[in-house]
Amino acid sequence: MANLTILGGGAWGSALANLATKKGNEVNLWSRRSSVNLESVIQNADVAISAVSMTGVGATVDRLLALDLNPNTIIVTVTKGLDPATTQTPSQIWQNAFPNNSIVVLSGPNLSEEIQQGLPAATVAASFDLAAAKQVQTIYSSEIFRVYVNQDPLGTELGGTLKNVFAIAAGVCDGLQLGTNAKSALLTRALPEMMRVGIRLGAKAETFYGLSGLGDLLATCNSPLSRNYRVGLGLAGGKSLERVLEELQSTAEGVNTANVLIDLADRREIEVPVSRQVYRLLNGEITPQKAVLGLMERALKPEI
Repeated sequence: MANLTILGGGAWGSALANLATKKGNEVNLWSRRSSVNLESVIQNADVAISAVSMTGVGATVDRLLALDLNPNTIIVTVTKGLDPATTQTPSQIWQNAFPNNSIVVLSGPNLSEEIQQGLPAATVAASFDLAAAKQVQTIYSSEIFRVYVNQDPLGTELGGTLKNVFAIAAGVCDGLQLGTNAKSALLTRALPEMMRVGIRLGAKAETFYGLSGLGDLLATCNSPLSRNYRVGLGLAGGKSLERVLEELQSTAEGVNTANVLIDLADRREIEVPVSRQVYRLLNGEITPQKAVLGLMERALKPEI
């Protein structure tokens, strides 16, 4: 049994707390709005799980730096996003701040509401330190939550991050009632687009065919439980992005990710046609209908 501190009291942080508690682990849940003293719950933690939003990662890192975190504490990040200033992933930010700690990425097709209902799911624990990944696997694996391991934290993280952009596109597709054929084509082309970005940044291609890539893409692009999918539905219904986000009352990481991704793709000359249309839609440059038309009118080319 392990001593866990979960940083972030949102839906996913709470779901992870419940999963770990049911396995008999000692779990402390901390958030910026709670009265819990961070130092008191982090000093003896075997594992610290960062479940904060992308905008909160920097502040959370700073808090732990001020507390002289034990180098034996495994840091697990479940945040899905890209830093606007550096285009780094959360695990890269954590590793730069804590070079002596093992960093594990936990990501997969894990809709938090289904997890809270006790429905079965699977995920991936990824780390350059395979022993650390296996420790997280042991902590969380149960009869309803299966955990696999790999040693490609970047690919695992990018799969979970980039699919949020495509979930917005999927929501638009369904909101415009374009049909199953169109959505199948969209998701099929989304996968190689994710892979192009990931491979250029140093990830392994095969990771994107797994749970944290294709698996998470399918889950997020087909469920109204996905916040990013609901962003696309709202935009297709003629609502402004501001109104959609206000009604959502929670973070849709795909909005920020789309902006950072296009900046990254432009600088690295990576072809991201689907993501670019989502970016243009989010920034008010085109309507949902023109976004779809823009993809259909692209130059003819071989599939592979």
